[in-house]
Amino acid sequence: MKHFLIIAFAVLFVFSNNVFAQIPTNTLVQIVKAEDERRSDSTLENLLKSSNPKIRERAALAIGRIGAEASVSALENILAAEKDEKVRTMIMFAIGEIESSKGAEIILKTLQEPNNSPEVLARAIEAAGKIAAANAKDEKSKELGKAILEKLEFENKKRSRPFENVVLLGLTAVLRARPDGGEKIVAEFLGYSDARIRADALNTLARLRSKSVNAKVRELLAKDNDAVVRANAARVLGGAEDKEALDLLVNAATKDADSRVRVSAIRALASLKDASVSEKLIPNKVDLANKNELLEIATTLGRLLPNTNNQKAVDFLYKFRELDVASSPEIEIALARISPESYVKKFVNSPKPSEITLMKTNHRPPSAIAQGLGELANSKDEKIKAEAQRILKQLLSEIPIHTNAISDVLTAYAAFKSNDLNQILLKNLNHPDPIVRAAAAGLLDNQPSSKENVEALKKAFSEAFIKDKHDNDAQLAILDALFKLDKKEAVGSLLIALDAPDYLVRKKAFELLKNEGLEKDFPGLPTSLANAIAKKKNQVLPYSPAFGTKLGQVLNTNTDYIRAVSRKNGTVKAVFTTTKGIFTIDLTPEDAPLTVDNFVKLAKSNYFNGVSVHRVVPNFVMQDGDPRGDGNGGPGWSIRCEVNMLGYGRGAVGMALSGKDTGGSQWFVTHSPQPHLDGGYTVFGNVNENDMKVVDQIVRGDKILKVSIVEKGKK
Repeated sequence: MKHFLIIAFAVLFVFSNNVFAQIPTNTLVQIVKAEDERRSDSTLENLLKSSNPKIRERAALAIGRIGAEASVSALENILAAEKDEKVRTMIMFAIGEIESSKGAEIILKTLQEPNNSPEVLARAIEAAGKIAAANAKDEKSKELGKAILEKLEFENKKRSRPFENVVLLGLTAVLRARPDGGEKIVAEFLGYSDARIRADALNTLARLRSKSVNAKVRELLAKDNDAVVRANAARVLGGAEDKEALDLLVNAATKDADSRVRVSAIRALASLKDASVSEKLIPNKVDLANKNELLEIATTLGRLLPNTNNQKAVDFLYKFRELDVASSPEIEIALARISPESYVKKFVNSPKPSEITLMKTNHRPPSAIAQGLGELANSKDEKIKAEAQRILKQLLSEIPIHTNAISDVLTAYAAFKSNDLNQILLKNLNHPDPIVRAAAAGLLDNQPSSKENVEALKKAFSEAFIKDKHDNDAQLAILDALFKLDKKEAVGSLLIALDAPDYLVRKKAFELLKNEGLEKDFPGLPTSLANAIAKKKNQVLPYSPAFGTKLGQVLNTNTDYIRAVSRKNGTVKAVFTTTKGIFTIDLTPEDAPLTVDNFVKLAKSNYFNGVSVHRVVPNFVMQDGDPRGDGNGGPGWSIRCEVNMLGYGRGAVGMALSGKDTGGSQWFVTHSPQPHLDGGYTVFGNVNENDMKVVDQIVRGDKILKVSIVEKGKK
């Protein structure tokens, strides 16, 4: 399953301090077991009434993580009489995590009350942003957006020092809710002495693509002492396509001492579309030690110089390509854009035997080349277009069936919309790799809703339902495609999916079967759904060896839960030995016990040893944990999200997802603060600033040689 960092939102990075240490182990086990089963019932609601405020706080967090809309009323009831500020704070956080419009009135009331603590207000404003974003068409969203701005304006104008957390969470809430007048109020925080506030204000403006405060932002890029502020200022100017910032951005891209600023400025220059700066970006020497930055330059050159055949750029890109062994799609795409004719010819002309061997043994070159050729689908030169299409078809027939690149080649070929595409996609619905079948299904949903396509998808789902024991990608993609092409014909497969051992497949079936209009043609559908719920099919059920799969089941035993909740923050570390040096992750088991336990078990089984880093986005994240190396791999099971109040500052470690509760083995480290990720991904550790110097040097293709777990008191 492709694990991307899908944009989410919320908090700043603060480590908890033994937050739930005063809760009995057996009570914690009850709570994490309910979370693991996605079960919001009387167990948690009763714990909300405990005399121990730590238990009430932890139960509220669990309810928020599970996210059942019906639980909002239970949180509201306890809030009315709750005096403990930490519990009230957690209730705000939980209501925000549920994201139901039923929580809007509670949040609005809390924001209007005069005596709430700064932390309660901070989490209320955060919740307002989450609820408004999830219910954009609801009238309450406008009220929530207005309340967010009123709180920010109050903090900005009061004479005393503003509450930092209220401001920071408010700035990100504006990004989520997008209220009218939000840019103006966010811009008022650009002059604050706190660099983190300036940086987060710029992050919001960048993502809103603001064009209203360019003069102030140019000043920050030129003079601010904080690298993250300068980097975010460059992002704002790029999004605004501010021509007056051209020279400042060139200077930042070529001379700033911090790579995060250089990368952001290089990207911004691509948005300005001034080809004259390309000469200044091209380095005199290709040094793969700077690969991350060079890839950004390649991408920008491709956007600045389309169809120009710029010789200096082409020479740089081919030299880079040779040293990189044709393994980076950024280089291939740039070459295809700048010099499409020579790119196609160079690839066609008798590849060397060593290149052929490489194409058959390493998925990266054919994947990268396919993405480059796919760029030519929009070429106005029919000869170039036809040749690129021919090469892709040849790749599909010649690269080994086990090569991970097939889905990328298939996707690139589909861009040409050839007459034989439909048949090629149908053929790949039978591919042995579920990732390829998932790609084929995802592409078929853009094809005509013919009887042949619908029947092929129904058959493909039946086969995937039986044989896919390690990955659920094909099942999920096929259900989506089938439903899009023919809702009525999809019902039979969806009803079968309700009996899948995998919770995520059942969840998909529930979501699609609740579609308005189906009940008219299938009057018995509500009864079928009610029966499935009565059998707890809407929960994660205990693992059964009889199914032959571990997907979407509760794998933890009571012993596992006890071990997980017994660990304390500061007692367990993961030491990574990489090709670029050694760095350590300080794990936070109190905040994410099951996530940490899963990570520790994988590390102790040598799962991460020898795995290549498959994704690096400079000034964003380094991501690893996929033995396939293409972003689609995992351990053969999934774990639930344990979203918490830890935020994504620099060095935060989180679980990569392709949707809620889809984590497994892929994890990431943030290069710089990413507040828009907070509340959407589980934070389960942190890398200190000294070790981040190693993380910053890691590029795609580097290897994790070894991971060692160090636990205090254990040998």
